[in-house]
Amino acid sequence: MPQRALVIDDEPDIRELIAMSLDRIGLDTHTAGNLADAKHLLKTYDFDVCLTDMCLPDGNGVEFVKYLQKIKPNLPVAVITAHGNIDSAVEAMKSGAFDFVSKPIDINLLRQLVTQAISYNVIYLSTASSSDTFSDSVDATSPSLEALSQRLSTTESIDSHIGADVLIGQSLPMQKLRSMIAKVAKTNAPVWITGESGTGKELIAHLIHDNSARISKPFVAVNCGAIPPELMESEMFGHRKGSFTGAHSDHDGLFKRAEGGTLFLDEVAELPLNMQVKLLRAIQERSIRRVGDTDEMVTDVRILSASHKDLSAEVDSGTFRHDLYYRLNVICIESPSLRERPADVPIIASHILQSIQKRDPSNRPTSFSPEAEEALVNYCFPGNVRELENIIERAITLSESNVIETSDLHLANTLSKNIEVSESKSNHSSENYYDEVQTIKQALEKTRWNRKAAAVVLGLTYRQLRYRLQQYGIDDKSTGT
Repeated sequence: MPQRALVIDDEPDIRELIAMSLDRIGLDTHTAGNLADAKHLLKTYDFDVCLTDMCLPDGNGVEFVKYLQKIKPNLPVAVITAHGNIDSAVEAMKSGAFDFVSKPIDINLLRQLVTQAISYNVIYLSTASSSDTFSDSVDATSPSLEALSQRLSTTESIDSHIGADVLIGQSLPMQKLRSMIAKVAKTNAPVWITGESGTGKELIAHLIHDNSARISKPFVAVNCGAIPPELMESEMFGHRKGSFTGAHSDHDGLFKRAEGGTLFLDEVAELPLNMQVKLLRAIQERSIRRVGDTDEMVTDVRILSASHKDLSAEVDSGTFRHDLYYRLNVICIESPSLRERPADVPIIASHILQSIQKRDPSNRPTSFSPEAEEALVNYCFPGNVRELENIIERAITLSESNVIETSDLHLANTLSKNIEVSESKSNHSSENYYDEVQTIKQALEKTRWNRKAAAVVLGLTYRQLRYRLQQYGIDDKSTGT
């Protein structure tokens, strides 16, 4: 049976053009001129992809996207917008749309979009049918999303950091992170990944790519801070031979190398302002122009970006364009620090130790003493996983037995940065204060106010939970915030 597409547009000519284009790639296409007719078709047929105009006689595309998220969350939907009206497309993607296409419609781009959407749906549903159910504590909206979330705990990537090739840990922050990655992987929306240095932002970008319909296409990563400003445009978009001194041959830029796949812009806050303007145009117009060229090339690239800086603060200071920030930050994922998930530290440390053993079996230490594990759990890790890797590598070198002791870790000068210091950053003025209080209370209620059990659910040590209860004034009689 051919796969079905639903096309919704109040202009008959556009409906016919899209239907003919999709019919030619083997789709059974049904059309509707308004939302009422579309809803009737949805009750009659099972569709594999949906395209809807933003402005319809009886509603708008954003509200229809939200409606589909409730009744058919696995149906990929793309919106059709007027040329230049990218704001509405961004709003639609935030509401769950797979992607958007602008009028006048580029037929080749449309076919690519539809093919990607259907390919992802095949991956998505096949994963669901072959996987066990993931933990009910993950915020998943469907069995297939749960399956992808589970897959994310074992998916390998090409990340070079020891111990950072998988999402390790079962703490609440990691469960939420897996769920979020699984959700955004089923769209083409730009994603901004934020978090401290050493928390695995590039790994998150890899996993979004590896669990998307773009998996068979390139994943290209670049550190924006490592490219000299005078070479930035050439590196991003490419150049023609002879376009400047030293341009001895044609050069494909990063966008061309990532064609059909994903371009990850790490430390995007380091882009100079003139390059920010050109990147914004490439994202909005989905086309690029090589240095020295007069013609533009249509490009199909998903943009993921990351920075350890607060981009909103960079916008306020005038060093980052507000309009580019708005385009990159359609969906935001925060990579949790180790301070936020101390219960995962022993698991990560063990994984790192095993990885090093695999690489060099002659290394003697094979485990940690209970005291060493406790010392690691209570350390604040300003350098996160990267620092943990360095500490363990050093401990292996210094250890004189098969067990790593606290003295081998050399944390004596830094253990004073204990949990109270790190938690002083999470005071009542934090914008996340209300959410954190509610999360703690939910965990306590779920465990019938068994504080040790609640600490496990929250991914905290018992000492950390006690500190938070005291800090926020929470007890078993409290009912407010």
